[in-house]
Amino acid sequence: MPLIYKICPASLWREAEAAGRFHGAAIDLTDGFIHFSTGGQLRETAAKHFAGQSDLLLIAVEGDTLGAALRYEPSRGGALFPHLYAPLDPRVVRWVVPLAQGSDGSPVIPEDIA
Repeated sequence: MPLIYKICPASLWREAEAAGRFHGAAIDLTDGFIHFSTGGQLRETAAKHFAGQSDLLLIAVEGDTLGAALRYEPSRGGALFPHLYAPLDPRVVRWVVPLAQGSDGSPVIPEDIA
């Protein structure tokens, strides 16, 4: 399964690493699942939900490591988005990189991500 991605404030992710589990950001807690994006959805997610925010991290996870708690469900424009209905164990994270802020205020997604 391909990688899925979570954009997260660095301080929130560092807390999750220390605790050994990530329950999500405020919107995730409200919605009852952790929002992820596929590589193709990531730039739009960054621009729509994270513009103007700094000190963000991009977290990559292999979706198949999450089991049945990961569901692809319709969201923006009917596209299927990955939603995790369980806390995320930081040990299954493939990598974490800081995101720069572009001139338009949106996080800059690395070019090698679709």
